[in-house]
Amino acid sequence: MTPPLHILLAIERPDRMAFVTKLVVELGHVASVGSTDLAAIGDFTADEHPDVALVGCGGDPARALRLIELITSAAECPVIPLLDGHDAEFIDEAAKRGVFAYVAGGTVEELRGALDITLGRFAAYHDLQGAFGRRALTERAKGILMERYHVDERRAFTMLRDFSRTHGLKMIRVAQAVIDGDLLRKPRE
Repeated sequence: MTPPLHILLAIERPDRMAFVTKLVVELGHVASVGSTDLAAIGDFTADEHPDVALVGCGGDPARALRLIELITSAAECPVIPLLDGHDAEFIDEAAKRGVFAYVAGGTVEELRGALDITLGRFAAYHDLQGAFGRRALTERAKGILMERYHVDERRAFTMLRDFSRTHGLKMIRVAQAVIDGDLLRKPRE
């Protein structure tokens, strides 16, 4: 069983807020009721550190998109917009801001499905970002070794890999140590 999620609710309509809070609790999660005040939501989100946020701004799509931007910039958490109906233009704009799923209905099953999809895609996104970051570190380390030892890219990679294997270290740690200047220094002549 997964632990309860900390879910931030930024929903304008009081009736919808009560309904969604009930759904979140039924799913076994913890709801933090946030404001939809654009000036306050960033600080509130940063203080709360939610696992996911649900945003509902009724009939003002521009305001909802701004809330999504503010929440995602204040905390590394995915956002799920709550829509009154299907709005293809809004969904396209929200996707450009990092939204992975949305809820257009209002049942426990729909919310559960959106949470599952969002958390899965968000995890995959972070894994991909991590892979890109690791790749960038490895490329920088190879560049340093190529310059330092006047070797080609293949030889620089081999040097990193061999050091990693010989010393039982992960390649990323070896790459970071090369960048930091701690490993594979060229001996002074």
